[in-house]
Amino acid sequence: MADLSAATQSPSVSSTSSGAEPSAPGGAGGPGACPALGTKSCGSSCAEYSQPQGSHYVLEHIDVKTGSDLGVSEKPPVIDVISSLNKTELVNEHVLARLLTDFSVHDLIFWRDVKKTGFVFGTTLIVLLSLAAFSVISVVSYLILALLSVTISFRVYRSVIQAVQKSEEGHPFKSYLDVDITLSSEAFHNYVNAAMVHVNRALKLIIRLFLVEDLVDSLKLAVFMWLMTYVGAVFNGITLLILADLLIFSVPIVYEKYKTQIDHYVGIVRDQTKSIVEKIQAKLPGIAKKKAE
Repeated sequence: MADLSAATQSPSVSSTSSGAEPSAPGGAGGPGACPALGTKSCGSSCAEYSQPQGSHYVLEHIDVKTGSDLGVSEKPPVIDVISSLNKTELVNEHVLARLLTDFSVHDLIFWRDVKKTGFVFGTTLIVLLSLAAFSVISVVSYLILALLSVTISFRVYRSVIQAVQKSEEGHPFKSYLDVDITLSSEAFHNYVNAAMVHVNRALKLIIRLFLVEDLVDSLKLAVFMWLMTYVGAVFNGITLLILADLLIFSVPIVYEKYKTQIDHYVGIVRDQTKSIVEKIQAKLPGIAKKKAE
């Protein structure tokens, strides 16, 4: 029995002695030294370390920091990916909305912004006066040359300044060059549909007037065209456009200041015109029968 117990214990002892390594100089070395604690007597600790479960022990005691411990969100960041077409439509919508918001005909002709109205009024008046003195081709050519002279001069000036100061500011018109002004097909169709409403309305009105659906309206058009023959004998088209430009930028502001007096006299003229039209309609037999029915 003693031999059997010695035989059963010998493998563990031999494995322990063969698995132990000599300790470093200055340490508690020896064939019976504990590889885990570096001592000769370690008790159960050495047995636990020598067993295969020691690898699990090491893994269980490793402090693995996750993304949440480091302050990093475990969820991947959500990136809003917009296609180039959608981005172009957004830019177009933004630019067009900004232009339509900034450009208001009502505010323009009522001089809400004096600088903007003055610029538009002065530019249109100069162009019309130029067209009255020169041909259309000459006026357009001079305008393009003037614009190119300003942009080229400014471009060369900024290039020289950047070369002298050794700065890298880039193209002076880069912010304007980066603006995407292409018109999307959807926006184009929307504008065309809006324009077609007015075109169809104008066509219906023209057909109604020339085919004499209402005799009084057709007579009004005839009288107006007869008066325009005298106007055309005195003024040409450019002169009429100049007068229209002056009236557009002067009449609304005058009317706003003297609205009460103007409305009073306009009411008187309207009543007189209405009474004259009623007398004419009473003398026309077709109109009288139509009103009676």
